[in-house]
Amino acid sequence: MLARFDITPEQIDRVVAVFYAAVRRHEDLGPVFAAHVSDWPTHEARIASFWKGAILYQPGFDGSPMRAHMQAGNVMPAHFTAWLALFDESLRRCLPQPTATAWSALAHRIGRGLRMGVEDVQRIHAPGPPILR
Repeated sequence: MLARFDITPEQIDRVVAVFYAAVRRHEDLGPVFAAHVSDWPTHEARIASFWKGAILYQPGFDGSPMRAHMQAGNVMPAHFTAWLALFDESLRRCLPQPTATAWSALAHRIGRGLRMGVEDVQRIHAPGPPILR
Protein backbone atom coordinates (compact mmCIF):
# COMPACT_ATOMS: atom_id res chain seq x y z
CA MET A 1 0.00 0.00 0.00
CA LEU A 2 1.20 3.49 -0.75
CA ALA A 3 2.14 5.91 2.01
CA ARG A 4 0.07 9.03 2.65
CA PHE A 5 3.12 11.08 1.65
CA ASP A 6 6.82 10.59 0.92
CA ILE A 7 8.65 9.77 4.16
CA THR A 8 10.87 7.02 5.54
CA PRO A 9 10.54 5.15 8.82
CA GLU A 10 13.87 6.68 9.85
CA GLN A 11 12.54 10.19 9.28
CA ILE A 12 9.52 9.37 11.44
CA ASP A 13 11.83 8.12 14.21
CA ARG A 14 13.88 11.34 13.99
CA VAL A 15 10.85 13.62 14.21
CA VAL A 16 9.50 11.71 17.20
CA ALA A 17 12.88 11.91 18.99
CA VAL A 18 13.27 15.65 18.31
CA PHE A 19 9.69 16.32 19.36
CA TYR A 20 9.94 14.48 22.68
CA ALA A 21 13.27 16.14 23.49
CA ALA A 22 11.40 19.46 23.13
CA VAL A 23 8.44 18.17 25.17
CA ARG A 24 10.71 17.20 28.08
CA ARG A 25 12.08 20.79 28.15
CA HIS A 26 8.66 22.48 27.83
CA GLU A 27 7.46 24.12 31.04
CA ASP A 28 3.80 23.06 30.62
CA LEU A 29 3.99 19.84 28.62
CA GLY A 30 7.06 18.40 30.34
CA PRO A 31 5.30 17.75 33.66
CA VAL A 32 2.18 16.39 31.93
CA PHE A 33 4.21 13.77 30.06
CA ALA A 34 6.54 13.08 33.00
CA ALA A 35 3.50 12.05 35.07
CA HIS A 36 2.86 9.21 32.60
CA VAL A 37 6.16 8.36 30.90
CA SER A 38 9.05 6.84 32.83
CA ASP A 39 10.67 4.96 29.92
CA TRP A 40 11.18 7.51 27.16
CA PRO A 41 12.81 5.18 24.58
CA THR A 42 9.87 2.77 24.85
CA HIS A 43 7.34 5.62 24.65
CA GLU A 44 9.06 7.12 21.62
CA ALA A 45 9.17 3.74 19.87
CA ARG A 46 5.45 3.27 20.57
CA ILE A 47 4.55 6.71 19.21
CA ALA A 48 6.79 6.21 16.18
CA SER A 49 4.91 2.96 15.59
CA PHE A 50 1.62 4.90 15.74
CA TRP A 51 2.85 7.37 13.11
CA LYS A 52 4.27 4.61 10.89
CA GLY A 53 0.84 3.00 10.94
CA ALA A 54 -0.97 6.29 10.27
CA ILE A 55 1.38 7.43 7.49
CA LEU A 56 3.01 4.31 6.03
CA TYR A 57 0.19 1.90 6.90
CA GLN A 58 2.68 -0.34 8.72
CA PRO A 59 1.14 -2.75 11.21
CA GLY A 60 2.40 -2.83 14.76
CA PHE A 61 0.70 -0.13 16.80
CA ASP A 62 -1.76 -1.49 19.32
CA GLY A 63 -3.48 1.12 21.42
CA SER A 64 -6.03 3.88 21.66
CA PRO A 65 -4.60 7.40 21.66
CA MET A 66 -8.07 8.80 22.35
CA ARG A 67 -8.55 6.65 25.43
CA ALA A 68 -5.03 7.41 26.70
CA HIS A 69 -5.54 11.17 26.44
CA MET A 70 -9.05 11.10 27.86
CA GLN A 71 -8.03 8.96 30.86
CA ALA A 72 -4.76 10.74 31.65
CA GLY A 73 -6.46 13.17 34.02
CA ASN A 74 -3.91 15.94 33.59
CA VAL A 75 -4.26 16.59 29.86
CA MET A 76 -6.11 19.84 29.25
CA PRO A 77 -7.54 21.14 25.96
CA ALA A 78 -5.09 24.05 26.00
CA HIS A 79 -2.15 21.60 25.96
CA PHE A 80 -2.92 20.71 22.36
CA THR A 81 -1.99 24.18 21.12
CA ALA A 82 1.49 23.87 22.64
CA TRP A 83 1.74 20.22 21.54
CA LEU A 84 1.00 21.09 17.92
CA ALA A 85 3.34 24.09 17.93
CA LEU A 86 6.22 21.93 19.19
CA PHE A 87 5.33 19.20 16.73
CA ASP A 88 5.24 21.63 13.81
CA GLU A 89 8.63 23.01 14.84
CA SER A 90 10.05 19.47 14.98
CA LEU A 91 8.65 18.76 11.52
CA ARG A 92 10.20 21.95 10.12
CA ARG A 93 13.57 21.10 11.65
CA CYS A 94 13.69 17.51 10.40
CA LEU A 95 11.88 17.26 7.08
CA PRO A 96 11.64 18.83 3.64
CA GLN A 97 8.86 21.42 3.52
CA PRO A 98 6.31 19.39 1.49
CA THR A 99 6.64 16.41 3.84
CA ALA A 100 6.48 18.60 6.94
CA THR A 101 3.34 20.31 5.60
CA ALA A 102 1.61 17.02 4.84
CA TRP A 103 2.44 15.50 8.23
CA SER A 104 1.43 18.69 10.02
CA ALA A 105 -2.01 18.58 8.40
CA LEU A 106 -2.49 15.00 9.60
CA ALA A 107 -1.25 15.84 13.10
CA HIS A 108 -3.62 18.80 13.34
CA ARG A 109 -6.60 16.62 12.32
CA ILE A 110 -5.67 14.04 14.94
CA GLY A 111 -5.01 16.77 17.52
CA ARG A 112 -8.45 18.29 16.96
CA GLY A 113 -10.06 14.92 17.60
CA LEU A 114 -8.04 14.29 20.76
CA ARG A 115 -8.78 17.79 22.04
CA MET A 116 -12.51 17.27 21.51
CA GLY A 117 -12.32 13.98 23.42
CA VAL A 118 -10.59 15.67 26.36
CA GLU A 119 -13.14 18.51 26.27
CA ASP A 120 -15.99 15.98 26.32
CA VAL A 121 -14.57 14.26 29.40
CA GLN A 122 -14.22 17.60 31.18
CA ARG A 123 -17.77 18.57 30.24
CA ILE A 124 -19.16 15.26 31.52
CA HIS A 125 -17.37 15.63 34.85
CA ALA A 126 -18.06 19.34 35.27
CA PRO A 127 -20.27 20.25 38.25
CA GLY A 128 -23.72 21.65 37.57
CA PRO A 129 -26.25 21.13 34.83
CA PRO A 130 -25.10 20.12 31.36
CA ILE A 131 -24.31 22.88 28.92
CA LEU A 132 -26.27 22.52 25.70
CA ARG A 133 -24.69 23.80 22.51
